[in-house]
Amino acid sequence: MLTANYDRLGLAAGETVLDLGCGFGRHAYEALRRNAHVVACDLGLDELRQVRSIGAAMRAAGELSDQVVLETANGDATMLPFADGSFDRIIASEVMEHIDDDEGALAELVRVLRPGGVLAVTIPARMPERICWALSDDYHAPNQPGGHVRIYGAGELASKMATAGLEPIDEHRVHALHSPYWWLRCAVGPNRPVEDSLAVSLYHRLLTWDIEKAPLITRLAERLLAPVLGKSLVLYARRPALDREPIHVPA
Repeated sequence: MLTANYDRLGLAAGETVLDLGCGFGRHAYEALRRNAHVVACDLGLDELRQVRSIGAAMRAAGELSDQVVLETANGDATMLPFADGSFDRIIASEVMEHIDDDEGALAELVRVLRPGGVLAVTIPARMPERICWALSDDYHAPNQPGGHVRIYGAGELASKMATAGLEPIDEHRVHALHSPYWWLRCAVGPNRPVEDSLAVSLYHRLLTWDIEKAPLITRLAERLLAPVLGKSLVLYARRPALDREPIHVPA
């Protein structure tokens, strides 16, 4: 299940991609399939081990070109272990809402993105996220260790990206069918096993069916509902080819 759109990102074969906060690698694998070189970066060592393992299995199965490189890195978004201008494209999916110093993280992403390169950042959309927070204190920090530390206001992340020196390109919302699922999870307790609730379990089966089969009915529902109910907001921005001073947007 991808959140970032690779066509909007403008990813081309042979480019180098940073998947920041890669988790178990869903965006990294798709970039590899598109013949891009990938650096998957995360704080979780178990996640990085699985990314390496699945990447090796994909290569052994002939899914990847021999020319494609997959690397993993254990790193903090506010202190990235990469040289300036290392990446053609960057994906930071569902990361910023976990970081106290999101402005510091954006500055680091701009630093490691080459001039002219494009960044895709995804965050929880405001309305679905507000409902999750209202339904359960255990959904977010501080009750949920490592959980979401903020709900982004309208235009807030776009403003911070502009302040960091990025030029906005595009935005859209995705995963409309996932919003009601998380509302159900929060209503019954987000940390309870899925099987504890019949409603949550049935909805989970629906989402699994949708991901595996991509039937026309759910694809149409997603397209119609995403602008309103989309769980994730995706923003795309470019680092100017010729760097300029950061834009300071009034508070």
